[in-house]
This record gives sequence, structure tokens and C-alpha cells, in this order.
Amino acid sequence: MASRKIAVIIGSLRKDSFNRKVAKTLMLLAPPTLDMEIVEIGQLPLYNQDDDAAPPPVYTEFRAKLREFDGVLFCTPEYNRSMPAALKNAIDVGSRPYGQSAWGSKPCAVVSVTPGALGAFGANHHLRQSLVFLNMPAMQQPEAYLANIGSQYEGDNLTNDSTKAFLQKFIDAFAVWVERHAD
Repeated sequence: MASRKIAVIIGSLRKDSFNRKVAKTLMLLAPPTLDMEIVEIGQLPLYNQDDDAAPPPVYTEFRAKLREFDGVLFCTPEYNRSMPAALKNAIDVGSRPYGQSAWGSKPCAVVSVTPGALGAFGANHHLRQSLVFLNMPAMQQPEAYLANIGSQYEGDNLTNDSTKAFLQKFIDAFAVWVERHAD
């Protein structure tokens, strides 16, 4: 089986982001069939349709980078029961101009991460609504809602064995999902 390139999009811009820690854990657990790379989104100015005719170079670079990948793994926190503005902005930048989406048809998965109790359920489902519109087949099972994550890490090391086992199951399922839906 050939290696598939996977963009890892982290919705949190926070320096000590739990989402970044989880993303890096998933990258370490990934089978060799997944070549995973974090694609940063914090540098993207807010999307403005007025810029479609002459997009800022950072938009063009971001869109070109996305086109290099076979699939996408989204890791998102939840702000006010939705995805963060930075993540929504990255989705908008990558999907425009209309009809030229860099996201289209790429298999994906969503992991929502929070120090709270609900596992960022609202952000996970809100993000999935956008992915449907972008024609991105999103992995349905296992669903990944990681709650109370702050107590599960010591520094950058995941110390909760059941969460680690779940993440292994998740990333293995994602590898199968990508192989089934890529190209």
C-alpha cells in the first residue's frame, strides 16, 4: 500500500494547545501508510471575497499546499459551541474562489479536544456540516470527542492508556478510510 500524504489542520492557535498535543500524538501513532504533516493556519488573514481576483500570496501558497495532500485530519477545540474562527477562516480560504476548492473530495476525519466535559461535541458537528458542503468524505466511526484532556498529558506526553489505545484505534481506522476514499 502506498503512503498517503495527510494534512493535519489544528484549529487552535494557542501556544500550549491541547489540540496540537493530540495531533502530534496521532502523528506518532500513525501507521507507515500515512505521511502526516501539520499545515499551519495562523498566518492566514481573514478571508475577503474582494481578494479573489488578486489573492494575497499567503492564500495562494496555502491552497497550493493543500492540493499536495491525499487527505486531511482536523483537530479542533470548541469556542461557543462551534469551531474557532481561525479554523473556519482556513476552510473558507481553501475553498475559494467558488468552484476551485483545494479541499474537495479529500477524505478526512475530525478530532475534537477540550479540557471540558463535553468533548467539544458542538465544534465537531459544526465542522462536519462544512465538510459535507466541501464534498469531503468524513470518517464516521470511531467518533473522536476527547474531554478532560488537560489531565491526560504530562508535558507533551499522553499518560492516559485508554485514551492512547482509543487514538491508536482511531488513526488505524483513518488509514483505512483514506485508502478507501482517496483519488
